[in-house]
Amino acid sequence: MRSSPPDLASLAGRKVALWGWGREGRAAYRAIRTRLPSLPLTLFCSAAEAAEAASLGDPHLAAETDASASRLSAFEIVVKSPGISPYTPEAVAAAQAGTRFIGGTSLWFAEHAGDDGIAANTICVTGTKGKSTTTALLAHLLRAGGHVTALAGNIGLPLLEALEPDIAPEFWAIELSSYQTGDVAVSGVRPQVAIALNLFPEHLDWHGSHERYVEDKLKLITQARPQTAVLNANDPRLAQLGATLTESTVRWFGRTDGWHLREDDLYRGDAFVMDTRALPLPGRHNRGNLCAVLTAIEALGLDAVSLASHAASFRPLPHRLQTIGTREGITYVNDSISTTPHASLAALDCFASRPVAILVGGHDRGLPWDDFAEAMRTHAPRAIVTMGQNGPRIHALLQPVAARAGFVLGEAVDLADAMAQARAALGGEGVVLLSPGAPSFGAYRDYVARGRHFAELAGFDPDLISTIPGLGVA
Repeated sequence: MRSSPPDLASLAGRKVALWGWGREGRAAYRAIRTRLPSLPLTLFCSAAEAAEAASLGDPHLAAETDASASRLSAFEIVVKSPGISPYTPEAVAAAQAGTRFIGGTSLWFAEHAGDDGIAANTICVTGTKGKSTTTALLAHLLRAGGHVTALAGNIGLPLLEALEPDIAPEFWAIELSSYQTGDVAVSGVRPQVAIALNLFPEHLDWHGSHERYVEDKLKLITQARPQTAVLNANDPRLAQLGATLTESTVRWFGRTDGWHLREDDLYRGDAFVMDTRALPLPGRHNRGNLCAVLTAIEALGLDAVSLASHAASFRPLPHRLQTIGTREGITYVNDSISTTPHASLAALDCFASRPVAILVGGHDRGLPWDDFAEAMRTHAPRAIVTMGQNGPRIHALLQPVAARAGFVLGEAVDLADAMAQARAALGGEGVVLLSPGAPSFGAYRDYVARGRHFAELAGFDPDLISTIPGLGVA
């Protein structure tokens, strides 16, 4: 077996399986079939997904529901969907038996390796908070400068779906989750630029611990060895990391000698560039991430100063501090993608001058809410309504705080109940803010479904608030 992970062509003649049949899994299947139409494949998936796969009529595809260690160990290579953790007992046992687990991201990078081992003109973005907006803003500014740019990855278009676009892009703006950063690392192919925005506790159920989450997230920098690493000087862990890198050129944002904010003003070194308050970038953290984008653009050898003003025409992404409308004096803001307490705090900060009722809670991954509760002692909104699996835990933590700080604390059975309680607490004015600080699993398929239901309950058309602008090549 080759020491480096394979590209698509080199899968020929090997025992290959797919694990997962979501959008990433289906994209991997189509990419393999395009290059290797008769390669025998085994798909590990649910019974319902097996029936869907059978309807394809592919005589070389067999679907199974038993993704046990013994079955996975029967294959040389398993192309795993990102949502499946490599730290499950069956995956660990199969890996120890010699099975190699890769993902679609790894296959894509292997297809784009240059002779120097670098995937030219690739800009990868990761971070706990703000990575989708940052990636989309990067693509927007590059396109504004006349550069054909692909927007893909975790943002909503699997890389393998964009493997052979009709128009060859000059640049690739790629969002990577912590589930995918390791795929770039094991591909052996270096991104040209990699941006790391920030690090907060997240996805502990997938990674197993905060320490491993940080380690996995940072593989994009520490193991993928980008030609240029763009790092946030204000994140303590990233500031510490930057001093240890020897194989990447480090460029900092948030530092006075580069792109940074002074209050709400954007500066390049000592030079004032523009006031950011009117930009369609909700939250100061997103305006700060504009600094990351401009730093990356400079790393590509382009004039970032001339492109900065085009941020004014950026279209905000759905489900991310998205104002969906006003009904009877109440403004509804959809921040359904918020899956950490830190994200909920950032959302509250955006509306500090207005009466706010925030809806928090969802799937319980064990993240601590102590920092959130502490912040509520001095910076509480008018009302907090808890809901979901971890709602009772959050409610219990906030009860003594609410008694002293004087905010309304409600406990809801579902989203509809939470919204009713929030409206009642506001009394006809202010903001109902859905920023759950927790995933949607259990109650909803994903954060998109949760955000759509929020819009529908508020009296708005969910189809009008769900499209991510700019996906693909433009």
